[in-house]
Amino acid sequence: MNIPESLFLSESSLGIVTDLYQLTMAAGYFDNKIRDIATFELSVRQLPENRSYLIVAGIEQSLHYLTQMKFSDDTIKFLKNLPIFSHVSRNFFEYLKNFKFGGDIYAMPEGTIAFAEEPIMRITAPIIEAQIIETYLLSTINFQTLIATKASRIVHAARGRDVIDFGTRRAHGPQAGILAARACFIGGCKGTSNIFAAYKLGIPAMGTIAHSWVMAFKNEQNAFYKFYKTFPDNTNLLIDTYDTLTGAKHAATIGRKLIGVRIDSGDLVKLSKRVRKILDNKGLRHVKIIASGDLNEGRIDYLLRNDASVDSFGVGTEMVTSKDAPALGGVYKLVELEHNNKSIPKMKFSKDKITYPGKKQVYRSFDKDGNFTADVIGLEDENNKGAPLLIQAIKKGKLYYKLPSIHEIQENAINNLSRLPEPFKRLKKAKTYPVTKSNKLESKMNKIKTALTKTNIT
Repeated sequence: MNIPESLFLSESSLGIVTDLYQLTMAAGYFDNKIRDIATFELSVRQLPENRSYLIVAGIEQSLHYLTQMKFSDDTIKFLKNLPIFSHVSRNFFEYLKNFKFGGDIYAMPEGTIAFAEEPIMRITAPIIEAQIIETYLLSTINFQTLIATKASRIVHAARGRDVIDFGTRRAHGPQAGILAARACFIGGCKGTSNIFAAYKLGIPAMGTIAHSWVMAFKNEQNAFYKFYKTFPDNTNLLIDTYDTLTGAKHAATIGRKLIGVRIDSGDLVKLSKRVRKILDNKGLRHVKIIASGDLNEGRIDYLLRNDASVDSFGVGTEMVTSKDAPALGGVYKLVELEHNNKSIPKMKFSKDKITYPGKKQVYRSFDKDGNFTADVIGLEDENNKGAPLLIQAIKKGKLYYKLPSIHEIQENAINNLSRLPEPFKRLKKAKTYPVTKSNKLESKMNKIKTALTKTNIT
């Protein structure tokens, strides 16, 4: 009998959540007995349009992958039967059978602010291991960092008012909805409508009702009353199914137990002000007004600049898809090989895609009040006065530091954002934060480039 396939990831399938060329290169390294220790760095070459910073996210899921990934017998059998592997030594598949990541990982803690070209993660491991893991790491960190950054912009636009993630139904699949809920919370959201994310992560579960609830009853008053009877301490009502102002009057009949109303359509500036007046005239000043409906940071900024009477925002599509900038250009580049106990710096200098050689660290400087002033990308062993941002997360394949809770990660993001001066956080035309390369790194790059040019270009 045919059984529908969910396509949800399982622990046993983690090894093959990668691109084919990672495994063909791994097989090539194996057959050619290349066992060098490689260092790769994961960074974002260029920030998306209208982004002046990034909120690092997805590190915990990356660490889970690195400590748990394996190749099952079934997945190895599948790989063996692919025509491209027909000439590969069978010993390679025995190697995969016993595969376990045994390298070192340095990463920026989640919630840290990062900028273009800065290594967010540094991976040092046997080159086969370091190659195979590229795809999963990029996919995981790219997506969550993208969404956490978008959420932080929306939260910043809300000026202290709560933002709630309402995006699961518009996410690019259920798994994306869960990861987006996590990233949105890191970015500063107050809660999520995603119950699985609330269950697994401890994010506050929040929501109201849908138009279908109101339409399922003979009239709006009856729908509101029935909901109140079931949830007397959590009565949040959607009031725009038929007419927003009439809906506000009907909601007000609930009295002091009403805690909130949501407006999902129409002129939110005018309607929110009129709804506020209706509620206040009924002595319901405590009732919060929630705005939703295709909101983003620009629309929220517009509402508040025009004095909309809104206490919180439910944001979905625009946030969980980062609709205005739907992809993050993360890259994973080889920067060093260790061969016969000798470190060999590596770089590429393709036009507009130059990479810098050697293991690097990011050093951040602060003013007397603790605010960020500048970053320097330098070599890991430099004596730089700035605070190093990359910390060791995995040592010889084992988790090396205590994972923070999702609430601690959010606090880290909030703290980082509070220390980034306002000109670098503007929604439009933000200033470019100063990031430079150290003199030692520039010198090393020029030296390696000269040597490689002589060797590889005739």
